[in-house]
Amino acid sequence: MTWTVGLSNLVLAVYGFTLIIGLPANILAFYTFFQKIRQQSTPMDVLLISLTISDLIFLFFLPFRMVEAANMKWTLPYFLCPLSGFIFYSIIANSTLHLMAISVERYLGVAFPIKYKLKRKPRNAVIACVIFWVVSMAHCSVVYIMQYHNYFNPNITDPSKRNTCYEEFTTEQLKILLPVRLELSIVFFCIPFLTCCFCYINCICILSRLSKVHAKKRYRAIGMALGTLLVFVICFMPFNISHVEGYVHGYSSEWRTHALLTSTLNACLDPFIFYFSSLALRETFKKVLQELVRWLLPPCCRSALCCPLFNRGKSEERTQSSDDSIR
Repeated sequence: MTWTVGLSNLVLAVYGFTLIIGLPANILAFYTFFQKIRQQSTPMDVLLISLTISDLIFLFFLPFRMVEAANMKWTLPYFLCPLSGFIFYSIIANSTLHLMAISVERYLGVAFPIKYKLKRKPRNAVIACVIFWVVSMAHCSVVYIMQYHNYFNPNITDPSKRNTCYEEFTTEQLKILLPVRLELSIVFFCIPFLTCCFCYINCICILSRLSKVHAKKRYRAIGMALGTLLVFVICFMPFNISHVEGYVHGYSSEWRTHALLTSTLNACLDPFIFYFSSLALRETFKKVLQELVRWLLPPCCRSALCCPLFNRGKSEERTQSSDDSIR
């Protein structure tokens, strides 16, 4: 990849937007899920807080990539290069597995409500999360293998003297890397995406046949399904298509860098999926929004926030969600 001023500005804009939106939203989500788990945890709570931690780690390492984009070369200590790349790609892979597990949990809760409620345990979700983390990190350890491969830039023997970070590969390296990327696209995109499609389509069909299901519950199910599938299509599909194209043609696509940018947006879109998944988070978001509006409005207008009409929606949702299995 060749850095240009335009590409540098684009990368900084996307990463900056992701950081500004994603960091406060994920911190708020983490606080909400942590408080809920301390009181009474469910498998969904475990999956959501694990995905939130994953996004926060991703956002913590994002500034390293922003420094590289600003300087148009890698100027930080070299050990941070493979580390940031390893975290970067591991979190992307880890996110798809968590989104898949969330869709499966939703499907089982809707399709087999009584049987699943009797058998579901937070411990099983913890085990699943540990497996997701281990599998994603094991697969993405290829970053370290490629970074210190003997064939990498044979004119430079000391890796610390390189001014690029996981961008230039020799023919020998590509023979190893391209098949690995294809396998990554199958394991961490195709399988999770097809699983999510199956689970959410069936959830919507089942809920549409139940006349007793409240309209808000049905709309939240549709919103969560569409949100998750849009994340896969917008954030993950372009990057994984570049894997397939690279394997077919035998080289890394030039547009792969732009496709990777869409993957970073996942960290700021996940909290909106959380919104449809958790009643506790919806209430927390409303409280924060209410306090923000109260702080921004002049004193003469703040009394309107105490009006019963302003809080009617909140009380209605709390009443309707007393037996709401979609939360």
